[in-house]
Amino acid sequence: MMKKVTLITTGGTIASKDIGGGLLSSGALSGEQLAALCKLPDDIEIKIVDLIQVPSMFMDFEKMSVLREAVLNELNDESVSGIVITHGTDSLEETAYFLDVTIDNKKPVIVTGSQRSPEDEGTDVYSNLRNSIYAAAAEILKDVGTVAVFNERIYSAKYVKKVHASNLQGFHSFGYGYLGIIDNGVVNIYQKPVNHECYPLEHPLPRVDIIKCYTGADGFLIEAAVQASAKGIVLEGAGRGQAAPKMVDAIQAALDKGITVVMTTSAEEGHVHPSYSYVGSGHDLMSRGVILGGDFDSKKARIKLAVLLSNFEEVIQDLF
Repeated sequence: MMKKVTLITTGGTIASKDIGGGLLSSGALSGEQLAALCKLPDDIEIKIVDLIQVPSMFMDFEKMSVLREAVLNELNDESVSGIVITHGTDSLEETAYFLDVTIDNKKPVIVTGSQRSPEDEGTDVYSNLRNSIYAAAAEILKDVGTVAVFNERIYSAKYVKKVHASNLQGFHSFGYGYLGIIDNGVVNIYQKPVNHECYPLEHPLPRVDIIKCYTGADGFLIEAAVQASAKGIVLEGAGRGQAAPKMVDAIQAALDKGITVVMTTSAEEGHVHPSYSYVGSGHDLMSRGVILGGDFDSKKARIKLAVLLSNFEEVIQDLF
């Protein structure tokens, strides 16, 4: 029986055109144009949905929500086996995790892109798209949640990260590895996530800002986020989750205003933990009401916090 996969396009390098002078017009190709350039599997029926055509960094919560609705609409079609989303690589990890944490469906949802344009020598457009279609049709990827497919590898949306600005091996999951590979159209899975967190999305997502902690940093950026009406702030701390001491008064003031603050780590691996007792340490901030963000990186923590804040008046620390 022939499988059916829906291809939803959102733009990015994978749909770009060379406009001369070494520059690309990102998201210039429609889904039909992109599909016409590729030798897609002939044993899988492809339905194309041209949703939006934008550069990767034009994505925001509003566009992600529109994409989510389009994905849900296709998943509700019983004839559809899975979804492939083409996306720019610069924000691919954010959109993939947003879909993962807000879509509760057993069918595979694949997010992919390319580091090179369709016209570039040695482009990865065709292999990534073809492999993603095979992955979306694979029974073995059911009930895994949203994944990213890149350079023949399958990554969990929660941990995938762009790790190289231009190399074809542009994505990785430090400390966790990849879930499996696609080899000549065959999907091989070696591990699956134990838990899949998913939350409803019934209200608009609030503003949540990311602020990096560094030596000598003060509260200026935190105060700016508060003035901009942020409902949440994610701190990207050092090591186990430390902030510079001059930031602490502003952090406390944000907490006093009812703003939810989550501490993450800039380290590639490991959890934040209350290991030290000085001002600005994880323990000090936790005692003030800052939520320790486990092993989330700052981008994924921002998305999760925004989703939780849109659903709950109070964010329970155990959810991180």
